[in-house]
Amino acid sequence: MIIKEIYDYLDTISPFSTQSSWDNSGLLLGSFDQEVNKIYLALDVDMHLIENASENSLFIVHHPLIFKGLKKLSGVFYPQNLLTKMIQKNIALIAMHTNFDLSHLNAYFTSEILGFKIKEQNEFLIYCDVDFQLDILVNHVKKCLKLDYIRVVNAHQEKIKTLAICTGSGGDLISSVKADCFLSGDFKYHQALEGYHNKLSLIDMGHYESESCFSEILAKDLQKFHLEVIISVSKNPFQYF
Repeated sequence: MIIKEIYDYLDTISPFSTQSSWDNSGLLLGSFDQEVNKIYLALDVDMHLIENASENSLFIVHHPLIFKGLKKLSGVFYPQNLLTKMIQKNIALIAMHTNFDLSHLNAYFTSEILGFKIKEQNEFLIYCDVDFQLDILVNHVKKCLKLDYIRVVNAHQEKIKTLAICTGSGGDLISSVKADCFLSGDFKYHQALEGYHNKLSLIDMGHYESESCFSEILAKDLQKFHLEVIISVSKNPFQYF
């Protein structure tokens, strides 16, 4: 099957035109007329995935391997070393990042992972009506994500009635959040201060933890193709001690 057929289908279910202006989703490596035998789904491209993948295959990942302009592909450092290895094995690459956040990931995570009913979706923010003490909500998130520890900013609301959710890294959205609590990942120190002083509690669930379901979501949509689809579990670069 040629990549163009797969790309066009992905563009139908999650239009690449909806990606953020700073994003780099789409076909990043390979050509539309390239024939592929297998599809590998992963959150990220890593060397383990490349070394174990078949030649003439297609990677569909969430995070773009190419984000900034590259002046050369030579060298032993990321991401050039991975791209060189992929070219040697004739592996193509499609990234579905912010477009997939909008079409699938945020909603799936909210309803299927956390079990909350979506009240409203406003771009990258999802709002839910809840009724929790903050510590009970924190424990619920930890249980759903199988986490032992989680970072929290307690802005001292008596109860959490409105919850905002954004998978990945949503700290830049804090100023536009209209809720009692914001659940996202990668909050910075100054964003924590902003939330605290503006009476917005924050739960930092981790970037990887909130997006690791990417492959299982997309696998269901790719069942229509008569190709072998393999889910590769990306490793979280962070470890906890």
